[in-house]
Amino acid sequence: MINPTWLKTFCTLVEVGHFTQTANKLFMTQSGVSQHVKKLEAQLETELLIRDGKSFSLTDAGYQLNQKGRELLRSSEELETLIKQDEQYEGRIKIASPGSIGLKLYPYLLEVQHCYPKLIIDYGFAPNHSIEHELAERQIDLGIITKLSEHSHLTSQKIATEPLALVTASTIKEINWENLIELGFISHPDAAHHGNILLSKNFPKFEHIEQFPHMGFSNQISLILEPVSKGFGFTVLPLHAAKAFHSPSTIRIQPLKISVSENLYLCNHRRSILPKRIKYIQSLIIDYLR
Repeated sequence: MINPTWLKTFCTLVEVGHFTQTANKLFMTQSGVSQHVKKLEAQLETELLIRDGKSFSLTDAGYQLNQKGRELLRSSEELETLIKQDEQYEGRIKIASPGSIGLKLYPYLLEVQHCYPKLIIDYGFAPNHSIEHELAERQIDLGIITKLSEHSHLTSQKIATEPLALVTASTIKEINWENLIELGFISHPDAAHHGNILLSKNFPKFEHIEQFPHMGFSNQISLILEPVSKGFGFTVLPLHAAKAFHSPSTIRIQPLKISVSENLYLCNHRRSILPKRIKYIQSLIIDYLR
């Protein structure tokens, strides 16, 4: 079994990138750091570092040990924290989701925090791929994404669906293919994905989003409908984002023959030991969005 002290020294060295600074961080001597690394190399019978004066680089074995070792150390720290103190209504929780569902969920979680002030909610807005990466790196505790994750380090459960909406200015009373072409499209980071899903089901002539004149772009979920409300074009986005727009009288969610929804998946790291506060928020999110 790998000595956890040696492993912590090695992973800290890789993170810091300097023997002296690692020694200072761990309250050790520089020679002590070197000895821990050498003992690891002797135990594993392979070189972990390629030394070049005061600098170093990782061998393949060193890279693999650092990746897996960090996971083991995190799990050990999580277990220690869980055993020492596992309060349901205290501690920080890091959550991320795409913008639309966040507009609905984050205010609700702030109400929960109001009831339990020691339960701190850190909420981030991000696209699916960023959320998966942050979960895999254990930078966040929980994530909501709109497609089933295939990442081997994550678990996913479907918890709800979110309808997609075609939105125009309120002055547009009805739509057809011709006036959509005339209006043009207001784009956003997920526009092609959302447009393909919704428009392909309702307009036989639809092939791709580039069929529409490009009339603008915004990557801020709260601002996407600003140009739409002024009549500059139409867009497709999740219903929660449309309903959260600050001036609802200036936009119109157009009725369509075929409704289309996205699935919402709640994810966490497969190897995480979830403390009570995470399980509590997890259950609240599931109940609230269903």
